Amino acid sequence: METAYVLVKSQVAHEMDVMGELLKIDNVKEARGTFGVYDIFVKVEAKTSKELEDTITKNIRKVKHVISTTTLSVIPEQDKN
Repeated sequence: METAYVLVKSQVAHEMDVMGELLKIDNVKEARGTFGVYDIFVKVEAKTSKELEDTITKNIRKVKHVISTTTLSVIPEQDKN
């Protein structure tokens, strides 16, 4: 299992819309609103690194009102959850 966390910036006043759309995406396990530079913290899990990459690049980044994303990949050897 591959895991990554994606930090999402959205357009002002569209945070809830973006979060709702993110939660509809396969492989998105969690999405939480945050204060600060990023608006939403997203946990993504997939069977392969390719599937993880596709989820982020073909789905998350294309959600309407998403301005930018930053992906934090988990080191596989340290992912014990």
